[in-house]
Amino acid sequence: MIKTRLTILMVLLGSIFGQTLTAQFYFHDNNFYDSPLLFELGGSIGIMNCLTDVGGNKGIGKPLIKDLNIGNNQLNGSIYVSAMYKYAVGVRLEGTIGKVKAYDSILHPVKETTLGRYERNLQFSSRITELALTFEFHPLFIFINWLTKESSPPALSPYLTAGIGYFNFNPQAKLYTDWIDLQPLHTEGQGFTEFSDRKNYKLTQINFPIGAGLKYELTPAINLRAELVGRILKTDYLDDISTRYINPQLFSKYLTGTDLVNALALNDRRSKFNPAFPVDPKGGQRRGNPLNNDAYFTFNIKVGVAIGREKISRPGSYNY
Repeated sequence: MIKTRLTILMVLLGSIFGQTLTAQFYFHDNNFYDSPLLFELGGSIGIMNCLTDVGGNKGIGKPLIKDLNIGNNQLNGSIYVSAMYKYAVGVRLEGTIGKVKAYDSILHPVKETTLGRYERNLQFSSRITELALTFEFHPLFIFINWLTKESSPPALSPYLTAGIGYFNFNPQAKLYTDWIDLQPLHTEGQGFTEFSDRKNYKLTQINFPIGAGLKYELTPAINLRAELVGRILKTDYLDDISTRYINPQLFSKYLTGTDLVNALALNDRRSKFNPAFPVDPKGGQRRGNPLNNDAYFTFNIKVGVAIGREKISRPGSYNY
C-alpha cells in the first residue's frame, strides 16, 4: 500500500516537475531553446547628426528633418547589454560615444535663400558621451504569437524603443587653429545679471531617446540590427546658440584675459563674410531661435550575441 502511494506521488511530482521544465524554455528553432529571459551583449557603429540653430538646409530654417544637412554626419559607436523577455519586450543599457557639428558656411551654395543665416557665420563642434536605459517593444512577434501561438521568434522583427539617457556635451568653435570651449564665454550673456532669463547651461543633462529598429536573427548566436534613434533634449544650447546678441561691452564686466578676448571674437562673426553687414553695436539682434530645443540622433548597425541560448540535447549526442 505504501509502495503504491509512493509510486503515485512520484508520478505526480514527475508530471509537475516536467511541466515546470517545459515552462522554463522556449524553442528558438529545431536545434536551440531559450529561457524566457534572454540576455545579449553587443556593439554598434554608425552616424550621428544634429538639429540645432546652426547650419541647416536651404531657406530660413524648417522644423525637424526638413532642415537636416547630411554633410554634417559624424561617426559614433556604442556597446550595450540587454535582456529580452519572451522575444517581445526588453530593456537595454547602452553607452554611446560620438560627435556632432554644424556650421553656417555650409549654406554658401544657397546663401541667397537663408536671410542672414549664412552671413551669421557661426559654428560649433561637440563630442557626445551618453549612457541610456531604453525599452524595446516587438509588436510583430506579439501579433504572430497571438495569431498562430507560435513561440519561436521571427527571423526579421521590427521594434520600437524609448527611454531616458544621461549625456555630456561641450560646444566648441574654431578660432584660428584652436578649438575654444564656448560655455565659459557666456556668448549670449548666460548668467549675467542683465539677462535674468538666460541661465548658465549645464554640460551634463538628461535626454529622452526614442526610435525604431529592425532586428534580424543571422544565426542562433548572432543578430543584426539597423536602428534609428533621436534624442529629445531639454536644452537649446547644444550648439551654444539660442536667442539674441548682447552688447559686447558687457563681456569686460564679467570676463578677463583670454576668455574676454575669445568671447569678443566668437560671439559675433557676422563681419567676416561681409564687413558692411548691418550690425547693431548694442546687441539685441536675433542670433538663434529660443522656441525650439536642439536635438541629435544616431543611425547605427548593431551586432548582438545571445547569452543563454542552449543547444537541444538529442539521444546519443553530446553537448560541449
